[in-house]
Amino acid sequence: MSDAMIETVDLHRSYRIGRKSIEVLHGINMSIHRGQRVFLCGPSGAGKTTLLYTLAGLERPEQGKVHIHGADLYAMGRKEQSRFRNREIGYVFQNYHLLPELTALENVAVPGAIAGNDTTEAALRALKRVGLDDRADHLPAELSGGEQQRVAIARAIVNEPKVLFADEPTGNLDSKNSGEIMSILMDLATENQVTLVVVTHDRNLAKSGDRTLIIQDGSITE
Repeated sequence: MSDAMIETVDLHRSYRIGRKSIEVLHGINMSIHRGQRVFLCGPSGAGKTTLLYTLAGLERPEQGKVHIHGADLYAMGRKEQSRFRNREIGYVFQNYHLLPELTALENVAVPGAIAGNDTTEAALRALKRVGLDDRADHLPAELSGGEQQRVAIARAIVNEPKVLFADEPTGNLDSKNSGEIMSILMDLATENQVTLVVVTHDRNLAKSGDRTLIIQDGSITE
């Protein structure tokens, strides 16, 4: 293996619609190095989210390998992989995926609770890092869309992951909030040497990263 933080080998993934099989990932080989800020672009339906899910251990490929920090993600058992993801990987969804009955602080502390740890202090630090420590006791319904996404970012970084994936993190936000969210993500990657992979349809936004990868017809180009 190389010294890449993320490396894929011959990734294949397809979906069946009726009798027809649609190949979404067609033998993807790629490598991303530690601390790189990479934007993944491509037309609608090209497989951007499928690739991100596969890299993050959320969707098993039909063929191929994903290595994160030297570890073969899909060679692990289910429990081992869950522990690895919780420790090494953060994920920011477009639709926030916050638990509505939990406060901002409690939502951010969830990854620690899954690992059996009390991460209240770490959760407070993460909220402060995204500028929301004063909203720690608020429920998601009491927060704006931009604030909810900041909580989601805080949750993704509470365990200090080495890799952070973000799937259209500004897709539901206005331009002002979009700019703030991207600044937070980019600063996190720079300050903490976190490897950042962002799916976006916005080619202009992608120019702010270190690399832009284009997925089209199941393959990656630069």
